[in-house]
Amino acid sequence: MKKENRTHILLRYILVIGFILLFAGWIICHSFDNTVMSANKWNDKAMSELSRVVEISPERGNILSNNGQILATNLSFYHVRIDYRSERFLEGRYILALDSLADSLALHFPVRTREEWLTRLKKPLEKPKEKRSRAYKILSNISYSDWLLLRTFPFFNIKNPNKNGLTKERVNRRVKPYGAMASRSVGGVGIDSITGETHGISGLERALDSLLYGKPGVAKKVPLTKDIVNWTDVPPVPGYDIHTTIDIDMQDIVENELNDVLTMCAAEWGVAVLMEVSTGNIKAISNLERNKATGEYIEGMNRAVLGYEPGSVVKTLSMMIALEDGIVKNVDDVITTGHAFAYAGGRPITDSHSTASMPVKEVIERSSNIGMAKIITSRYGENPGAFYTRLKELGFLSPMNTGIAGERPPRIDSVASNRGGRIALSRMCYGYTTEIPPLYTLSIYNAIANDGVYVKPRLVDRLHSETVDSVLPIAYMGTGKACSPRTARLMREMLTQVVWGDHGTGKMLRNDRVRIAGKTGTCYMIENGAYNTGKKRLAFCGFFPADKPLYSCVVLTCRPTQNMFGAASTSGTVLKNIALKMY
Repeated sequence: MKKENRTHILLRYILVIGFILLFAGWIICHSFDNTVMSANKWNDKAMSELSRVVEISPERGNILSNNGQILATNLSFYHVRIDYRSERFLEGRYILALDSLADSLALHFPVRTREEWLTRLKKPLEKPKEKRSRAYKILSNISYSDWLLLRTFPFFNIKNPNKNGLTKERVNRRVKPYGAMASRSVGGVGIDSITGETHGISGLERALDSLLYGKPGVAKKVPLTKDIVNWTDVPPVPGYDIHTTIDIDMQDIVENELNDVLTMCAAEWGVAVLMEVSTGNIKAISNLERNKATGEYIEGMNRAVLGYEPGSVVKTLSMMIALEDGIVKNVDDVITTGHAFAYAGGRPITDSHSTASMPVKEVIERSSNIGMAKIITSRYGENPGAFYTRLKELGFLSPMNTGIAGERPPRIDSVASNRGGRIALSRMCYGYTTEIPPLYTLSIYNAIANDGVYVKPRLVDRLHSETVDSVLPIAYMGTGKACSPRTARLMREMLTQVVWGDHGTGKMLRNDRVRIAGKTGTCYMIENGAYNTGKKRLAFCGFFPADKPLYSCVVLTCRPTQNMFGAASTSGTVLKNIALKMY
């Protein structure tokens, strides 16, 4: 009996030893195959993995106001999920904590009521464990402080994530702390569908994307003891911080005053730009348009750099050229205007408030179409193309490159020396048959306020990074001079009379605190190839204080439908209220 037992035991040992020897042989064979026979294949695979590089996205630069307040920056947010199939998930403890967990979530994250949170937290438990979600989302886009708060809740306060299944996914978002304030000029970003990179799609974000984006880094695969990890080989270079010229306080004033007037007159949209005379720094820029669904005004298309027929505000440019070129030698000379002026056989030019004659210095004050057309055609009527050349020499038709995406230079046709060209010239000089962005119009008024020095409007002041802090120089257009100091002085006097003169079209803008100078402008809108006299764009462009100008401003209001219908009562009122608030 003992002999038989011994035999069975020996047989079992032999079987076990045989199995071990076979398994060891299998290991040896595969090891030999991997290290010798198939070594090249595995080495190639290892090298392909180790040679793979991963691009590290750089941190996008911030956009800042003139004194360093953040207009656009990057913030990290988190999506929070629960892995119900986590290896050591404490289901029993989770069930016991559901009520108190729902209370905490409802109190601090009231996107759902307590009952709704309870239903959501219980729902995954209705499925068999093997079919439960491994990434059940409970919260989206929460801040890091909210994440830390969440970790103090019942059950979620378990330190081991394998036991509570709690995971977070980090997402970077571009945020604007001041909301809609100057948001069209600041711009927005989007993810490229091909590269997955985040780039600017509008405004400064787009125009200065190459500076804001930075330079991507490179990470390589490196074998460590337990794993192959990404090792930063070339670190990414963060983008520049862009310091703009925007003043937050002035921006707030401009937006509020524009919004109030647009609401009062129920206009379709409006734009206002405030600029510092001596530097050309854009201190505030607002583009508001009416939301058809709510009736409220929201930040809209950046119309400050888009071309529109400017109306009478362009008479200032024509008169400046007339004075500078000697067409007008004495502003006290009287010009015959009458009730109509039929030039070159075209449709008669008329004035809203016609008079038989007026001194040249009152052409701007009275906003006389006839007077302006007679002055300009007296010199350029036989050669209309020379007027275009004069504007080009001035630098008025050159791109400004302000940093605002979508900027367009003025469209002023190089008119031919024929009847059609002469007729076009006679309209062009007082604001029709042209397309001029409000910012270009503002630049002319700013030059007049700046004693004739033509300063290029700019929205970017300086760049900043860890290695560079450079102030961008003030850039001048053309020769840096729009006109002589004498011409600028005469023009300032004419523009002051628009508000303070007996015949001024902007008399309602007088006030006791700040003396305003500027020019009104009205232009009918084109519909179906013809002017619709029932729809108007109303402009006012000027500067203040009139005697020693510090700021220039342009306002454009489109199609008011109630209460106020004049250029002074709409756009002019915006400028006046801005000046009053600032003083």
